[in-house]
Amino acid sequence: MKTKKKITVTIDEGVCDAVDQASRYFQVARSQLAQEAFNLWLSKKTEALMAKGYREMAREDEETAERSLAAQKEVLR
Repeated sequence: MKTKKKITVTIDEGVCDAVDQASRYFQVARSQLAQEAFNLWLSKKTEALMAKGYREMAREDEETAERSLAAQKEVLR
């Protein structure tokens, strides 16, 4: 069973109005909307960090491959 914690956040009035409207329209509690928004934000940030890491790894792999190729050419001479 998951434990829930209560938090207090301060948001712009317009955002609050839009959240209230969405809450009524979709018949979902504001706390559920907030939780989904937090989860979405965390997922997007995690994906962005992973993409950055993969790009950096690809650059490092390419540099390693180029050094290895140069070393292999030296050996074959």
